[in-house]
Parts: sequence; structure tokens; C-alpha cells
Amino acid sequence: MTSIFERTLGPDFARLHPQLRRRFGVSVTGGRACVGTGTMDHIWHAAFTRPFLALGTWRNILVPEKGRRVPFTIENYPYVDSHGRETVTFVRTFDLPRRRRRFDATMVYDDERRGIVDYLGSHQHLAVDLDMEVDEHGGLVIRSGEFRLHEGLVSCRLPDSMTGTAVVRESYDDDAGLFRVGVTVSNAKLGPLFGYWGRFRARYVDVVEHGVPATVKPRREEARR
Repeated sequence: MTSIFERTLGPDFARLHPQLRRRFGVSVTGGRACVGTGTMDHIWHAAFTRPFLALGTWRNILVPEKGRRVPFTIENYPYVDSHGRETVTFVRTFDLPRRRRRFDATMVYDDERRGIVDYLGSHQHLAVDLDMEVDEHGGLVIRSGEFRLHEGLVSCRLPDSMTGTAVVRESYDDDAGLFRVGVTVSNAKLGPLFGYWGRFRARYVDVVEHGVPATVKPRREEARR
């Protein structure tokens, strides 16, 4: 079975930089995870967004602090969840000066949407469709679509005015021998809300031998898309 990213990109997957193909090729059948360690050169947010970012920390979403040269890790482990879906974790941990913050996400391939649904937070209460494309340099560009809230009996689409559009750009720097990543979240009316950019090196972990750490899995798995 190919990775969920290869299924989403189709033939364009082959256009990715070889290091990105390896990184986004992690899958259950492949038996390997990707763990990156590096530095966020800049974490920023618009001043008015801080209360909302702080609220998100209750369930490991977003970061309410600003920072420069912040050590971080990103853990991408493939596994099959309790609903039988192949899942890849995107757990980002930021070691800020006064505290550690996490930004959790788990991605699954949705056959009906023919693409990836990204569940945000420790309880997967936010779901967002992702659009992916390969740029002219072999980098990966990911854009978020509509957001849906799943909490208890509530299941609804969130209006665009309450959310933002995230654009993630990841590339490989051959000269430096490392990955570069940048994220910007913007609202159509309010402008840029939040973002970060940095760099990291990756190592690959044998999941068959070492397993998937319970710490990277969500506390609740949501079946609703």
C-alpha cells in the first residue's frame, strides 16, 4: 500500500524532491516513521489572536507565544486507528523558554473526498480538508480547506469568518542538508493571523521494532469527517 500522501498526489508524488518522497512516503506497510528535530527561526502571531491561540492550547492546537530560534520536534508515525483508517501523526513540540507547547494533528486518507482529512488537536474535534501540490522545485505545498467542528452532539461546518486558511510549504535544502518548513495562517478579512518557519533534520524509526508511542496518538478518535 502506498502512503496516504502518494495516494493524494498521484503521479505528482514522483516530482517531489527525493528526500521529501522519503519523508512523505511513510506508511504502515513501509514500517517506518519520520522524526524531525530542528529550530523554528520565528514563531509569530497577530496581537489580537493571542486569546484564541491560548484557548487552543487546552487541546494541543496552535501556540500563543512568539519566539525566535525555538528548538522543536515533529513526529510522523503511521498507524491504523480504531476506525480502520491508516493515519499519520503530525505532532509538533516547541521548546519555548518558559514552557513546552504541542500542536497535534493526525491525517487520514478519505476515499469519498479522494484526499486527506486533517484532524486537529488531542481530541480530533476539528477536521479540515487538505489540498496538496508539488511546486516547481520539488517542494510540497499544502492548503487547508473548510473546517468542521465535531464535539459531542455538535457536528457542523465553521464559517470562514471564524477560521483561517493555512498554507504549509516544505522543501529540502541540498546545500544545508536539511528540511525547511514555513506555515502561514490568514483570514480573508483580518489578514495574517499566525505562522512559523524553520528547519530540521530527519531520522527514520523502525515502527515494527519500536512501535508507535502512545504519546503521539490522540486521546479520542473521531469517526465523523
